[in-house]
Amino acid sequence: MPTALPHSDRSLIWFRRDLRVQDHAALHCALTRSNQVWCGFVFDTDILAPLPRADRRVEFIHGAVRDLDAALRELRPDAGLIVRHGRAEEEIVRLAVQLGVDFVVASHDDEPAAIARDLAVRERLRQQGIRFHTVKDHVIFERSEILTAAGSPFSVFTPYKNAWMRRLDPFFVKPYPVQRHAARLAPVPGSVAVLGAIPTLGELGFERTNLSTLRLPLGVTGAEHLLDDFLTRIDAYDTARDFPAARGPSYLSVHLRFGSVSVRRLAGLAWERMRDGSPGAATWLSELAWRDFYHQILHHHPRVAQHSFKPAYDAIEWEHGVEADARFEAWCEGRTGYPLVDAAMLQIRQSGYMHNRLRMVVASFLVKDLGIDWRRGEAFFAMHLNDFDLAANNGGWQWAASTGCDAQPYFRIFNPVSQSEKFDPQGQFIRRYLPQLARLPDALIHAPWQSRPVDLEDAGIVLGRDYPLPIVRHEIARMQTMARYKVVRSDAGA
Repeated sequence: MPTALPHSDRSLIWFRRDLRVQDHAALHCALTRSNQVWCGFVFDTDILAPLPRADRRVEFIHGAVRDLDAALRELRPDAGLIVRHGRAEEEIVRLAVQLGVDFVVASHDDEPAAIARDLAVRERLRQQGIRFHTVKDHVIFERSEILTAAGSPFSVFTPYKNAWMRRLDPFFVKPYPVQRHAARLAPVPGSVAVLGAIPTLGELGFERTNLSTLRLPLGVTGAEHLLDDFLTRIDAYDTARDFPAARGPSYLSVHLRFGSVSVRRLAGLAWERMRDGSPGAATWLSELAWRDFYHQILHHHPRVAQHSFKPAYDAIEWEHGVEADARFEAWCEGRTGYPLVDAAMLQIRQSGYMHNRLRMVVASFLVKDLGIDWRRGEAFFAMHLNDFDLAANNGGWQWAASTGCDAQPYFRIFNPVSQSEKFDPQGQFIRRYLPQLARLPDALIHAPWQSRPVDLEDAGIVLGRDYPLPIVRHEIARMQTMARYKVVRSDAGA
């Protein structure tokens, strides 16, 4: 439960990565400790400014904000969400002063930029005689809640997960009962309501994307639809999750990222199914523990946002120059000549989603086949993933690059062809994104350059015209990677 908030007359809830009403820690905290509670959200220009004008995440958030406003009005028709557009550290203070609140309450956010923003907000509010209070909401266990016997943060996942599982009990997945306290939601003053209407995407400076054509339902209602569907498949998750052509994942990651579903609810459902003997639910619960693990790593080691978790790995010399840049562009655009890699990169470009197995494959290919700094790939994912979350994205890339905590050993390098043969054996995923290869037999679609001329002719393919030749040879690239990592070989077992 959140740290106790002193009783106050008026509070403002600042919604951020928690865009729902149900099971909401900060909202429950304010409603149970304040006589009147208003709800606010800021489309933060500091976050929005660097984004492309057509950004699926902005459209997703915009839809979730509208859904949140409707949910608040269902609890109290004259309440609703007050929305501002500007610099959050200025707008939220301005709104708090205008409403005359005693407290601003929000959920924790451990990203370095968010911490700096919250420090600025805290100081600005203090100058106005207003206190700023934050609570845990977006993970099950955060910060220093799971520590080693010596009282230090874990840096290896398996012992962390074991400790995480030992501590998990009904208390930590118990929902916060918001509805029973809804009478304390305050009506929005008329002067504020006029200024607090939800702006359109165009007014925010953005345009619609292809989000409506993707199978990604929005808001709390959309999250519930996805969850209902996944619960019919969760028992097979442990095996189905590795095959990109199969409907194995939950597809809830973007909803977890923006809080349109409660992580406590998900963990509670998975835990219950696991105790009933479901191996799929056990594996999925482990994935939620991974999520907590990466968040506590970011909290305790914020330097990982720019540097290797293992400092020695910053000595690796990555490829630079014109050829490296050309290869990076080929990777970004799905032109490497390795079908599984290219199909995965086309998937993210077209949809903002990439299957988790493929995230590992393409990351390994960029770092260990092309020799390109993992931070360039991390930045590409940060710009394109609908579910981009700094902690998880950084943790995944450092795992693939062998630079992070509990990382894949540097000498374990994914072979993009064998990964394709194992996890897309019939080439169904490849054919979905690379239709020019559709007529190749299953056995040849994973490495078209190994086909006989007659097989290519029968499939109507001219390599170099219809589909590129490989930009590197994996066998040679592997040897180059082994040499590149020589500077840290003594750290291989770390």
